[in-house]
Amino acid sequence: MAYDPDEQEQLDQIKAWWNKYGTLILTVLIVATATVGGWRGWQWYEGHQASQARGYFEALEEAGRSQGEESVARINAAMKTLRSDYAATDYAARGALVAASALVSRKDISGARAQLEWLAQTKHAALVPVARLRLSALFLDQKEYDQALSQLKDAPPSFEGLFADRRGDVLAAQGQVAEARKAWNQAIESFGATNPLTPIVKLKLDSLGV
Repeated sequence: MAYDPDEQEQLDQIKAWWNKYGTLILTVLIVATATVGGWRGWQWYEGHQASQARGYFEALEEAGRSQGEESVARINAAMKTLRSDYAATDYAARGALVAASALVSRKDISGARAQLEWLAQTKHAALVPVARLRLSALFLDQKEYDQALSQLKDAPPSFEGLFADRRGDVLAAQGQVAEARKAWNQAIESFGATNPLTPIVKLKLDSLGV
C-alpha cells in the first residue's frame, strides 16, 4: 500500500519515536503490571496468613477455657504454631497474652513467662509494654525484684504512669520506702487527678506512713 509523502513522513516519525522510546515504555508497563500483580499477591498472602492464624488463636482461646489436664498441652501447641508460622500477625501477639494468663491460672509460671518474654522481644509495639508489665508482675510475685525492675525501664509515654506504679510496688516490696514513694508520686503525676487509678496509688502512698 502506497502512502503519500505526508503520511510517509508521519510513519517515519512514529517509527523513529518508537525505536527511541519503545523499549522504555514496554519496560515500564511490564514493571507496573508485575508491581500490581505482586501487590495483589501479597494482599492475598497476608489475608491467608491472618485467616490461618485466626484458626489457631480460636483454638487457643478454647483450650484456655477448658479445665482438663490436657489444656496446657493444647495451649502450648497452639502458641508454638502461632509463634513459628504466624509470628508477624496480631493473632500471635494477642495469643501470647491469652496463653500467659491461662498458664498463670494453671500455676505454670515458667510457661507464662516464656510467652511474655517472647512477646516482649517482638515488633508488636502496641503490646510489648503490656508484656513487660505482666512480666514485672510475675517477677514481683516470685520475689525476683531486679528482674521485675528491668522490665520497667524506658516506658512508652502512654505507659509511664503504669510503669511508675509498678516500680513503686517492687520498691516497696524491697523495703525501699523513699524510692517507692518517689515512684508512686511520679505515677500520680502521670495519671492526673481524674484517672481512676490515682486514688489507688494514693492509698499505697498512705500505707507507707509519714
